[in-house]
Amino acid sequence: MKKRISYLIALCIAATAIFSACNNENKVPENVTFTEHVAPILYNNCTVCHRPGGGAHFSFITYQDAKKYAGSMAFVTKERIMPPWPADPHYTEFKGQRVLTDKDIEILSKWAKEGAPEGSTDKMPILPKYPSSLAGAPDMRIAVTPYFIKAFSSDKFLLIKVPYELPADTFASLIEFVPGHSNVVHHVNGDMVKYVFEQKKDVFAGERIVNMEEDTATLVKAFQKLGLPNDDGSYPVLQKSVVNYLPGAIGQIYPQGIGGYILPRKGAFLFNDIHYGFTGKDDITDTSYINIFFSKIPPNRPVQEFQLGTLGQAPVEPDLIIMPNTVKPVSSHFKVVNDISILTINPHMHLLGKSFKAYALKPNGDTIRLISIPRWDFNWQYFYTFKKMVKIPANSIIVAEGIYDNTKQNLNNPFSPPQIVTDQTGSMKATDEMFQFIITYLPYKDGDEKISLE
Repeated sequence: MKKRISYLIALCIAATAIFSACNNENKVPENVTFTEHVAPILYNNCTVCHRPGGGAHFSFITYQDAKKYAGSMAFVTKERIMPPWPADPHYTEFKGQRVLTDKDIEILSKWAKEGAPEGSTDKMPILPKYPSSLAGAPDMRIAVTPYFIKAFSSDKFLLIKVPYELPADTFASLIEFVPGHSNVVHHVNGDMVKYVFEQKKDVFAGERIVNMEEDTATLVKAFQKLGLPNDDGSYPVLQKSVVNYLPGAIGQIYPQGIGGYILPRKGAFLFNDIHYGFTGKDDITDTSYINIFFSKIPPNRPVQEFQLGTLGQAPVEPDLIIMPNTVKPVSSHFKVVNDISILTINPHMHLLGKSFKAYALKPNGDTIRLISIPRWDFNWQYFYTFKKMVKIPANSIIVAEGIYDNTKQNLNNPFSPPQIVTDQTGSMKATDEMFQFIITYLPYKDGDEKISLE
């Protein structure tokens, strides 16, 4: 009996020590300074964008820079506006998510309230080394032909060819589009033109840009202007959906052998749709480019893709006609015929989007959580990659649910007063609407659930 009491006392002491340690770990320091407490938070979560050459418009690298924005920083982090991560981390966790802890947010708030003190310079952390791409340092970069856009221009849809030539056929794990002006480039849908070496003498011949709205040419004539056909007039193989872009999206690199592409010696990337949105008051010359990451291992498990909703395999229900001064829920349902392993998902809506949720219903009625975005943000539309592949059993039903807000209370509403907004049978204009859920997957193999995608 005495031994049991001693054992219980020891357990209580250990539990108290652990609780005390956790409490201290989560406790906000009495004196918060930039060098010791704030800079580590910024360097881990913010300066990948907020730095010279980063995607944001101002920098947090130095104390002098960060101090100017102390109050704003405290507000946007408390409201969970920044760092931008629209997905609910309590519903599903993804690779590379940036979500501040409650302690981080309290530190930033306290630092702002106390006048943003600098602290001892010997406590300053070392600045991280930032690659030219969020996916790392590319093996090859190809410039996209610069495009000049006049001030106050909006909604330009172009066809652009980006030709290349390599010493030999090459494997690539990722082909990434990087916008020159992320606040103007709305989206890119890009394919790869794959030439047989002997059938195309000069891949650089032809025009580089065709504006389909200004040019009355048909798509076939546009392809001819771009010089896409082989020398004998036939057409090469076109591999779809090779290089895409949405606001906030970064390229996804999977474990070696999964995904990837085979680049022929002669080829071209064809942006069958590059959409430039509103420019603002300044003239802009966009200088976007493509990053290519080579791989020594061939893509022996090529990824596949399908989508629910607009232009997808499953319709939007009810139809995407959103009347003025209404809040409208929609959904889309797709039955999976075979076992699949999901790697990456991409929800997509436009300016009237209010929330998005997706899940799978297994044949036995169980739910597999995929993603929940309680507060849709048009400016941040990630390709969300799971930490490990998610198995969806055969005969499961994937459900995507969205809510649209076409009222004046929606500050992103492009129309005042609100107007009827539809998908215009697939229009990609920001002022029209879309509802899509894009899924990147593999046919399931035993053990896929254990493969880390991080």
